[in-house]
Amino acid sequence: MREDAGLTRADVARAAGIDRAHYSRIETGETGASLEVLMAIGAALGADLSVRYFPSSGPRIHDRFQAPIVEALLRALHLRWMGQPEVQVRRPVHGVIDLVIRGADDVIACEVQSELRRLEQLIRWSSEKAAALGDGSPPGTASRLLVIRSTTETREIARQFAATLGAAYPARTSDAFDALTGADRPWPGPAILWARVDAGRGEILRLPPRGVRVGR
Repeated sequence: MREDAGLTRADVARAAGIDRAHYSRIETGETGASLEVLMAIGAALGADLSVRYFPSSGPRIHDRFQAPIVEALLRALHLRWMGQPEVQVRRPVHGVIDLVIRGADDVIACEVQSELRRLEQLIRWSSEKAAALGDGSPPGTASRLLVIRSTTETREIARQFAATLGAAYPARTSDAFDALTGADRPWPGPAILWARVDAGRGEILRLPPRGVRVGR
């Protein structure tokens, strides 16, 4: 968000009235901040701060479409893959990866999106979180998977920004699907899968929706 606004860390720290080093630690997740400081940072970024309470028990997935998609993907995985939902990363970026899929030779950071907003930011954050994944392998070696809920809006965005999505996720959708659901197909690299949610139940699609060229 800071980079999208064209601001440096020094700019934000100065506008928020806090020390630059302290702001840097907040941004990287090395330290927390009071609500007042977060509000000041939000004002400096031109962003709204939302504070919500959730039950302390149960799953951390709150998107009513995201949870069925994650469940469907976990069900579809071949036994050679292991899925771990809601994996937190802290350095060099702070965030949560929706699902991390691990195999004998591959680690895949999976993001599930029921809507496509701020596409370039989504791609950048997905890459940064994958690079920050602390799984014991060399930094930056995790691959990426984007799972998109198929709606009129998301299909239109995928058609409109086909080149951008194709550059970030160049593998064929069918190759990624076959690799995750089959016994011996190799993982093809960064890819997009599509999903449907009907009556609260998710389904992972082997091919992109009709009219979507990305992943074909």
